[in-house]
Amino acid sequence: MTSLRLRETHTHEIHTHARRAYPEEACGVLLGRDDGAVRTVTRVLSCENRGDSSRANRYLIAPEDVLAADREARAQGLDVVGFFHSHPDHAAAPSAFDLEHAWPYYSYLIVSVLQASVDKTTSWRLAGDRSRFEPEDLEEIPSGDPA
Repeated sequence: MTSLRLRETHTHEIHTHARRAYPEEACGVLLGRDDGAVRTVTRVLSCENRGDSSRANRYLIAPEDVLAADREARAQGLDVVGFFHSHPDHAAAPSAFDLEHAWPYYSYLIVSVLQASVDKTTSWRLAGDRSRFEPEDLEEIPSGDPA
């Protein structure tokens, strides 16, 4: 099984963004390194949810924000390794909408926010045939530990 590794500070940053966006979905980009089995997040870029409607159960990261994240990653010798978003008052599991809009390769971190409090955080990868998401181990590293 593959895994996504991030520091406590990254988790805190993502959770803070998700709580602030509530009752709308929060979203952002994960930059880091991928060794084939483990993806290590080294930078979190919180983005504005640019969805036109249904922002309580949909998110849109603007194409220019994705492009800017990719440029920043390359400038730092990193890759875009995934994306994150929240599910206000819903489970931290991919929805049918998430499946329809997912891209291969990336990790998808989902944060369940219930009544403005973080409930659970999970990570997923799109199956090779794009028919479903597969769970991904999520490993949190204490902020002072080397990755």
